[in-house]
Amino acid sequence: MTKKITSYKFACIIARFLDDKKGNNISILNISNVSSFADYFVICSAQTSTQVKALTENLTDKVKTTFSRLPMGRENDIRNRWNLIDYGDVVVHILQQDERDTYAIEKFWNHAFSVPKETWLKESVEYSEYEEIES
Repeated sequence: MTKKITSYKFACIIARFLDDKKGNNISILNISNVSSFADYFVICSAQTSTQVKALTENLTDKVKTTFSRLPMGRENDIRNRWNLIDYGDVVVHILQQDERDTYAIEKFWNHAFSVPKETWLKESVEYSEYEEIES
């Protein structure tokens, strides 16, 4: 059975999955008002090409297991410096930090609304692999 969720919730859960596996500098951009091809971008940095590949594989496995959902498309550069996973309503970019700095996706989409980390963490708390610690 496929779980039905909004694209907003799905983007938050994807960010959570990446965060649980030590993805860096994760951001969610709401591009629904400025783009017709997706509702959200989830952007994540990784330190090495091995980490880019591992985050990509882990994310696709987690989404398949949790939501019975496969990507509509995938783009992987041969050196795993920038991988893209297209779920239709949510497009995920996993990049090495220097690629992210070079291509500056957030600057290009600066007219899109950014979802604060505290918000997407709260929205996806039930999907965390780890128990939340109360402060």
